[in-house]
Amino acid sequence: MSEIKNNYLNFLDLRKKYQTFTYESFSINKTNNNIEIEYNFNISGKFYFRPTIVIPKNNYFINEDKDLQNIVFNIGLIELISYWKAACCPEVIIKPAMLNQKQIEWWKKVYFNGLGEFFFLNGLIGKKEINHIDFMNITCESKNVFYPVNLKPDDSYIIPVGGGKDSVVTLELLKNTHKDNVCLIVNPRGASTNCAKIAGFEKNRIININRKIDDELLELNNKGFLNGHTPFSALLGFVSVMVSIITGKKNIALSNESSANESTVADSFVNHQYSKSFEFEFEFRNYIKEFICNDINYFSMLRPLSELQIGYLFSQNSKYFKAFKSCNAGSKKDLWCCKCSKCLFTFIMLSLFMTEEEITKIFGSNLLNDKNLLIYFDQLIGNSKEKPFECVGTTDEVNIALTLTINKWKNKLPLLLEYYKSLPNYNIFKSTDLQKFLNHFDSEHFLTIEQLNLINNAIHL
Repeated sequence: MSEIKNNYLNFLDLRKKYQTFTYESFSINKTNNNIEIEYNFNISGKFYFRPTIVIPKNNYFINEDKDLQNIVFNIGLIELISYWKAACCPEVIIKPAMLNQKQIEWWKKVYFNGLGEFFFLNGLIGKKEINHIDFMNITCESKNVFYPVNLKPDDSYIIPVGGGKDSVVTLELLKNTHKDNVCLIVNPRGASTNCAKIAGFEKNRIININRKIDDELLELNNKGFLNGHTPFSALLGFVSVMVSIITGKKNIALSNESSANESTVADSFVNHQYSKSFEFEFEFRNYIKEFICNDINYFSMLRPLSELQIGYLFSQNSKYFKAFKSCNAGSKKDLWCCKCSKCLFTFIMLSLFMTEEEITKIFGSNLLNDKNLLIYFDQLIGNSKEKPFECVGTTDEVNIALTLTINKWKNKLPLLLEYYKSLPNYNIFKSTDLQKFLNHFDSEHFLTIEQLNLINNAIHL
């Protein structure tokens, strides 16, 4: 369980000692094999960071000679937040190019909302400095202006793949829509690469991005500087736009569902999944069209769906059962840790649509028998003010899945289901009609009729 720390005095001290964060520069180096990007940030001229992004060249790189200055500059604007948060410097200085006032306001909103979890877990929510205006001031020291690029893209898709069940569902929905669809993987691991291959995407149709965080940031974390969650999905969004420009592909199909809109902390702006929310998607699309490229279609293929529907669709594709992994704690070793809220949530969602034997085979044990997971269980069902700080579904979805799983597993119930059956939640959702939820599509999305039909046909197998 995430622990709330009282870091307010440390926050004030760091802001006083280190008042400026500077985005000095970026570079783009194109070699025979790679496109190599490096950023140059610093905190008050005391700590220097040079994070890198390396993109191995691919046969689909038809526009690698396009002007990438603008999109690479913007990737730097989202990359910098990982380093800024170490000291929360009140002044942010941008040197490579100018941002207009509309852009500055857009970026401040992304930073502020994307750092909601960071502010919350460091005990900073409610402090006078933590508001949309005063948490940072952005100044541009350059008159250089980067202009949008024009593309003549084809109608194929870039499909970012993380290796979890959501991107698998998108892969299955879109894999046959265009022969030149490609997968995009940031920092490849076994689950992401294997899921892409199982979907039929061979090596030449997988675009890998190797992102490296500067070790200096890790050193600062060890020295007591501030640390916490940043909006990775926003970074993925900008990187995918760069790949769209390089490959000349119009459609970027994310795998963010309607459930991502629910706040992690009740009645607050704090949402672990802010950069997966419809609000972010809507505003990101507008930003890209106005300032980067009007010809790119960034959207989420799963936006009309709930986690329940995604669980159902995933359960129809047993060929992925051994390959997929949704656990962040176990991601470096490419395994399920079976001790975190994400593992438990995934187990609950799939239990409704799988036999106990099938789901236990995936995880190695029945997580609903683990009493050590009770604390996460209570968070997931809404018996806590906040949900786990993970990419999990709504409390209603969890309650529905548990209630219907109890009705399905009529034999001896595992420990956590027996516990759940004694709670008021079970009685509230006892008469739930699963079919009603499987047939419901959220109206907030950017899908075409053809794309909606792909989902509808899959749901009604």
